[in-house]
Amino acid sequence: MRSSLAGELRRIEAQGLTRHRRVLESPQGAQVVVDGREFVAFCSNDYLGLAGDPRLVAAAREGAARYGVGAGASHLILGHATAHHALEAALAQFVRLPRALLFSSGYLANLGIVTALAGREDAVFADKLNHASLNDAVLLSRAAFRRYAHGDLDALEKLLAASRARRKLVVTDAVFSMDGDIAPVPALLRLCERYGAWLVLDDAHGFGVLGATGAGVLEHCGVASERIVYMATLGKAAGTFGAFVAGEPALIEILVQRARPYIYTTALPPLIAHALLAGLGIIAAEAWRRERLAQLIARLKRDVAALRWQLAPSDTAIQPLMIGANDEAVRVSEQLAQRGLLVPAIRPPTVPPGSARLRISLSAAHREQDIAQLVDALREIERKS
Repeated sequence: MRSSLAGELRRIEAQGLTRHRRVLESPQGAQVVVDGREFVAFCSNDYLGLAGDPRLVAAAREGAARYGVGAGASHLILGHATAHHALEAALAQFVRLPRALLFSSGYLANLGIVTALAGREDAVFADKLNHASLNDAVLLSRAAFRRYAHGDLDALEKLLAASRARRKLVVTDAVFSMDGDIAPVPALLRLCERYGAWLVLDDAHGFGVLGATGAGVLEHCGVASERIVYMATLGKAAGTFGAFVAGEPALIEILVQRARPYIYTTALPPLIAHALLAGLGIIAAEAWRRERLAQLIARLKRDVAALRWQLAPSDTAIQPLMIGANDEAVRVSEQLAQRGLLVPAIRPPTVPPGSARLRISLSAAHREQDIAQLVDALREIERKS
């Protein structure tokens, strides 16, 4: 057994796919301390710079004083606190859907949605670049799994038209986590309405960032429908932790009754829910954070245009710099780290073979000088390579 595991590890290393953890010694932010050294970080999903915001820290302390630290039980036993209840109501109002339900993570939320709604007699239609949690959810549901090429609506329509499944779900990232592009939500919704399918949207990277008030991809695209199952995470732009699903009352009640990752998981610590109530107000009130982020995205796209490595098409905070080879992506990432810049190299199986990249994640907390430092470093590395 030990030798087989060692052999597998050697194969991972030979393919240039070994991953290592860094130890963060400071609050999450644009400037961090890792292993005793200061860095500018372009690798977090803290898109609005709220993870270390003093107001959220104060709200968490207040929540801990009121509710303690742990929830101590699942929501359906005795873990559902006043803070959870208030947050669910606030989230539903924020995204303009009738009802919301908290989950302990986005991964669990996706597992809960798909396995509660789909089974052996059903079919799930998924974009090939979906997050791993959606793929795992479909496999666990035992529904027929039909995948279509990224963004290929014609292929999706053919699959939907040919299906005789009892229930159909179209599942997709709203903002694709490794590419940064936004799903064609209005067109997907039209197909779902035409063929009687649910549209499951994983808006992990759009919530808080997209839309005039930060309400996410539905606000950004101006769509609404009873067929939408909306999921968003709270550990990225919202700066804390957890996730929620929002939609029609009957949908949410089905999840309460049937979603095993909700029923059999300890509830999110109520102090987190208390902090999130404060964070929602900040997201809605401080539009300058989204405006600042848009300015930084535009500057990065402009300043790296002359590089040999090109950015993939994206208007979101996720800006993938396409490298190609695994070893070159790792080398460039390491050389950036030597210059005090943290930018992760993303390799297969997270992305397709031959498409290794640097995933540059921008935050409203970044400064103009941070972008300039990154671009100068990339130019220097390119010149010497």
